[in-house]
Amino acid sequence: MTDKSLAGKTAVITGSSRNIGKATALALAADGANVVVNGISDQETLDATVKEIEAAGGTALGILADASNKEGCDTLVGAAADTFGSVDIVVVNASTRGQKPFLEMSHEEFRKVIDLTLDSAFFLCQAAVPHMQKAGWGRVVTLGGVSTYVGMPDRIHNLAGKAAIVGFTRGIAREFATDGVTANVVAPGATETVRPASAGAGNNRAAMNIPVGRLGDVKEMAATIRFLCQPEAAYITGQTVHVNGGLYYGT
Repeated sequence: MTDKSLAGKTAVITGSSRNIGKATALALAADGANVVVNGISDQETLDATVKEIEAAGGTALGILADASNKEGCDTLVGAAADTFGSVDIVVVNASTRGQKPFLEMSHEEFRKVIDLTLDSAFFLCQAAVPHMQKAGWGRVVTLGGVSTYVGMPDRIHNLAGKAAIVGFTRGIAREFATDGVTANVVAPGATETVRPASAGAGNNRAAMNIPVGRLGDVKEMAATIRFLCQPEAAYITGQTVHVNGGLYYGT
């Protein structure tokens, strides 16, 4: 690791023991940030991610916590502040991806997905933003998704939650701009990830008709998040950055 543009900064990344969250943790650690890696129940995978960061010369702390509630988010932010002395970056990545036809979907199933998407952002930002205000510097990055913009059957709860996160992020961007805090959404396209059975079948390249002819890589999503966390990205806020191989052009 040679580029230490985030040296002295601390990042809390929810859902970061695998997939896009893990790739983001590795990327920010490579820039010198202290990283709090989060999972909800898989201690082995969490520990493996921390060890991978440390083996590459980075600094990481693994915390099992449920990022969908206040207690979990307070635990993450508190551990970051107590261990590293600051909380400068939060990446709201934790989510759940259910799949069910709308007319078969219960209201409980609908709310479960939306609540996790929004509550994790609400509680994490409420805990972390005061630290950013005190420092006069902060980065908030939330994860959206291309399906919100192009539509997708059987995932109305996911689409609704990810659409709402855009409004939430813009509100954070506007309210805390004068505190040196930026807030942006990264909206990944179809990405090659390890998916639970509840998320449904994997992405079908032909069905999605991706112009570049392939699925995205988690490292490509992480690279965009990484850029938005840089000091040089201070003039970018309230934006949704689409990373989808040309599937949606953001018009």
